[in-house]
Amino acid sequence: MLAGWVAWVTAVAPVGSGLAADTASKASDGWQSLFDGKSLAGWRSYKKTNAPQQGWIAEDGILKKLAKVRGGDLVTERKFGDFDLRWEWRIAKDGNNGLKYLVTEERPGAPGHEYQMLDDEGHPDGKKGPIRQTASFYDVLPPTKERHLKPPGEWNSSRVLVQGNHVEHWLNEDKVLEYELGSDALKAAVAKSKFKEAKGFGERIQGRILLTDHGDECWFRNIRIRELPEK
Repeated sequence: MLAGWVAWVTAVAPVGSGLAADTASKASDGWQSLFDGKSLAGWRSYKKTNAPQQGWIAEDGILKKLAKVRGGDLVTERKFGDFDLRWEWRIAKDGNNGLKYLVTEERPGAPGHEYQMLDDEGHPDGKKGPIRQTASFYDVLPPTKERHLKPPGEWNSSRVLVQGNHVEHWLNEDKVLEYELGSDALKAAVAKSKFKEAKGFGERIQGRILLTDHGDECWFRNIRIRELPEK
């Protein structure tokens, strides 16, 4: 899988090339850009029909979450089943953000599974243990392998793979967590989490991708997805 990652990285156009990067991604093995580098096209506010008017800025190939300006969570207009999702991100010092997948807007309090993105050293959640640190399935499953997290202000690359019931979290080209949707092990972990009352949480669904607004500054680029044949 690492070979595939390297091939993908070398194939894309430079950050900031906007539509050129989008065209290149679509031409390469089914990859589709979820961010065109200059607008919020394809995204809207969670549980709303339009994109937010504040809190998020899209320009020069970067999607930026502004600090202390609440714009609300962003969700993709489209839903996805089996997919390979990859993106790059960096976080401000002491910052917190997350990417959620398998997102539904019909389940209060637990819209989707969150890939945590955090300043592990500076944010209070980082001190609560691996279950809330970067690349965890937030509050449910910790990374099980060594991580190589870059410090605040530097770019990290992340990946979520969902194929059938199998899910993987990657950080900077290392697979750090894998689990099975609907499994007894996942059900037990959810039962110990803050999501224990959320009906259907941890089961396979077709859902949206969501970027959280926790009020902290965070940057995203090269957000792209390849839909996979359903298992």
